[in-house]
Amino acid sequence: MDPPFEEKYKSLLTNGTLLSKDKDYIIMSDYEEHELPIIDLHRLTLSSSEREQCVKEIRQAAREWGFFQVVNHGIPQEILERIQLEQRKLFHHPFSKKAEENILNLSENNGYRWGNHTATCLRQISWSEAFHIPLTDISKIGGEYKSLRESIEAYAAVAEKLAKEMTEILAENLDVSSAYFQENCLPETNYLRMNRYPPCPFYSEVFGILPHTDSCFVNVLIQDQIGGLQLWVNGEWISVKPHPEALLINLGDLFQALSNDVYKSIRHRVVLASKQVERLSLAYLYCPRNDAIIESGKKPSIYRKFTFEELMKQNSRDIEETGRKLGISRFLM
Repeated sequence: MDPPFEEKYKSLLTNGTLLSKDKDYIIMSDYEEHELPIIDLHRLTLSSSEREQCVKEIRQAAREWGFFQVVNHGIPQEILERIQLEQRKLFHHPFSKKAEENILNLSENNGYRWGNHTATCLRQISWSEAFHIPLTDISKIGGEYKSLRESIEAYAAVAEKLAKEMTEILAENLDVSSAYFQENCLPETNYLRMNRYPPCPFYSEVFGILPHTDSCFVNVLIQDQIGGLQLWVNGEWISVKPHPEALLINLGDLFQALSNDVYKSIRHRVVLASKQVERLSLAYLYCPRNDAIIESGKKPSIYRKFTFEELMKQNSRDIEETGRKLGISRFLM
């Protein structure tokens, strides 16, 4: 079921070519593990003073970390367990079936991807596979994948509510129209990205996924307890300690631009855990329509206004030309 990483990267693995000077590409075994801020969202439903304090903690965590954990988030455990089960079943199909057939009937190049085909050294390898699913395509998923479609529909309905609530709380003090997200971020404009990091015999030499930022407003992330997520904080990489009852929320490039850098889209990456264990995660990417204009209400603006479609096209060009996306730095004034 695993992609043919060793065959694809045979020369790189044999030659052992590394990028050792750039901190983005250094992997060590002794990163300090941190537990990110944990916020109990039930407090949003209590007294006005409790809600105000909870909102304050959300904004503080977003400013200081760009990532935070939420508990009592309103998503039933049975929905979380079901979509994780269906995700595992999907990835455990034979590689040939995942890669050669459009098994989910998706519109965007099958939706399946693996590795990094522009890699020229070990540290540019992404030892992972993913299904990138536009939520406009959910109704097309059928046949033997009916239960997968149903689990996505159930999860997307509640994840969208959570993402919308977090986004609106963070935007309240940014001079953004109260109707902005309602008009531009619709259930069908969002994406689901299912990730799998297979066991890797070279786990100390390659990444699960390369350093990057997310091209969305916010990401609601389900991850298992294997670990491996790292954040770039204060000039160093730190490891995130998984919490069994929490979902992760992180801010993306669009929120950084919209907030005029009040909030930051933090670079993150995944390092691999061991030779024997797979890791799974699932990202709900809260995104706007392609023609949505991203422009800060705070002046002077650090970024020129742009559309979501412009950002995505620029990302594609950057990846094709450099092997990595440069994000909203392309739109600096």
